[in-house]
Amino acid sequence: LNGDYIKAEGKAGRMGATLMATVAEGARERVYLEPTAEMKEIAQQAKPAWRPENTISGSTQYLGIKPYGIDTFDQLFTNRQLVALTTLSDLVFERRDRVLEDALAVDGFEDTRRADEKRPAGKLIANTVATYLGLCVSRQANRCSNLNFWDPGGQKVQQVFARQVLPMVWDFCEANPFSDSTGNFVGQVDYLAKVVERSPARATPAAIIQQNAAGDTPLVKGAVVATDPPYYDNVPYADISDFFYVWQRRTLRSIYPDIFRRILTPKDEELVAFSWRHENKSAAERFFMKGMIEALRNMRESGSDDFPVTIYYAFKQSEVAKEGLTSPGWATFLQGVFEAGYAIDGTWPVRTELAGNLKKKVNALASSIVLVCRKRSTAAPTITRRDFVARLRAELPAALKHIRAGGVGPVDMAQAALGPGMGVFTACARVLEPDDTPMTVRAAIALVNQVRDEISGEEATGYDAETRFCIDWFEAFGMDEGASGDAITMAQAYDIGIDDPVAAGAFASRGGNGRLLRRSELPADWDPTTDRRLTHWECAQHLARVLEAEDGGVDAAARLLTAMGPDNAEAARLLAYRLYDICERKRRAAEAQVWNSLAREWPSVQDAAIRAETRSREEALPLEGANGA
Repeated sequence: LNGDYIKAEGKAGRMGATLMATVAEGARERVYLEPTAEMKEIAQQAKPAWRPENTISGSTQYLGIKPYGIDTFDQLFTNRQLVALTTLSDLVFERRDRVLEDALAVDGFEDTRRADEKRPAGKLIANTVATYLGLCVSRQANRCSNLNFWDPGGQKVQQVFARQVLPMVWDFCEANPFSDSTGNFVGQVDYLAKVVERSPARATPAAIIQQNAAGDTPLVKGAVVATDPPYYDNVPYADISDFFYVWQRRTLRSIYPDIFRRILTPKDEELVAFSWRHENKSAAERFFMKGMIEALRNMRESGSDDFPVTIYYAFKQSEVAKEGLTSPGWATFLQGVFEAGYAIDGTWPVRTELAGNLKKKVNALASSIVLVCRKRSTAAPTITRRDFVARLRAELPAALKHIRAGGVGPVDMAQAALGPGMGVFTACARVLEPDDTPMTVRAAIALVNQVRDEISGEEATGYDAETRFCIDWFEAFGMDEGASGDAITMAQAYDIGIDDPVAAGAFASRGGNGRLLRRSELPADWDPTTDRRLTHWECAQHLARVLEAEDGGVDAAARLLTAMGPDNAEAARLLAYRLYDICERKRRAAEAQVWNSLAREWPSVQDAAIRAETRSREEALPLEGANGA
């Protein structure tokens, strides 16, 4: 059946669900059962007394369910799931009334809080318990929908929001909220109970204020600002948050009538660049830029002069624009930072991103990028494009070396390198193009990327000739075959012959074709101390091979690192970054993961090598004799 036919049937209301299997709890294992006719009949018998018949808003880019006629939230749940969730929702207020009754029965508790009363009032306790239970109900919805899928590896129910989307799921699973398995309600309660138990509960007073950062109301003066702003057009939080909001509103509206006065969450003021909320994409970008600049200016006016502003931004450079490799989201956001009067001190990755089931095989950003900003000086100079490029070439080499020494992996390198580059740009009042127009941030990012590539190419001149040949071949052909004539031409550029990389154990040439040796073809007993034609390419490839081998790992890589010596080891580390950049440009995701892993594990490998060397020296020391000599 083609996709258009299935979507048309769904929109016509002719798409349903049938029970295909039941998973039972066996003796230390899952038992998969074919459903009986009775099971199928029972699965369809539930009749919910309430349905969240609210319209699902947003774009099909994030809401893959909409083309199939799923337009309201009640369609995201089976009748049996709706009965379970509405019953749990009703029970929250029953428990709230019971807690209040018990609290008022205790001597000294009252229904209102007195100024001299040290113990909390009964109503406050009851509402607090109800609030947490209400959150548990909305968490249960995440495990109790027809968008939950079965994880065959872990043999469990996976949550709806494995990603920030509502995708179409063809074979879904119903979790049993009363079981001991994943998706049960007690598990949701336990999870929140652990959060509360481990949260710092101190007597230090604090205030939480809900306020539009881009609005006219001044922010707190002298504040130290740390913010995690919206990511251009990356995630439609307001649209997908309605999935939880409809259940929280039903459960907690009587406790928080002001918070839940709306039927659904507000959308229009959300500071994101979604074209479906505006006339077109350009209008959406203007809305985002205007609001972001206003918010950042408010922060600048209110923020402390003594402390930097830290801005968390998990957005990866991935789109090719006419100015060069840059993301519109990054460029637009950084333009707002610049126009708000901030100078960027640096961009550093912080490891916040969990590589879950759907991220393991994706070349995803490994961290959030933290922009460190200070207020730009009123005496900031105006410079030319030529001055800007000269400053980049002068400052970036040392900055990149410092960033790599900090353990930043290749997947985050492009973002981290923007820090010192944009630091040069934003420290100036303006950078003028040859026609005297102000340079845009997007153009500045392209120049930073260009200079970074130039520096990476200059670093390659320190490699041996065979390695430089291998880099060129890898960029052109990857690990695939190419004509021997091309190999001869590439080799001649470095004053070597095609036999040289072959003799070095890096290349194979046969029958008019050539290719790089794969890591699986490299000798497992390779020893850099006895290799008469040791190359930096071999050092990097063998380190990657040992690190990913089942019988290898960090300790095995550390032994190789020690044997090849510090100069060769450093060249191999730089080569890992170089090869990752090539893979990123050529969209070779699997190979990119190899080099990102090697660079990310480098500090661990170095530490293991130092520990092994220390143990070796200690074991070599002579034992103290009986006379103490």
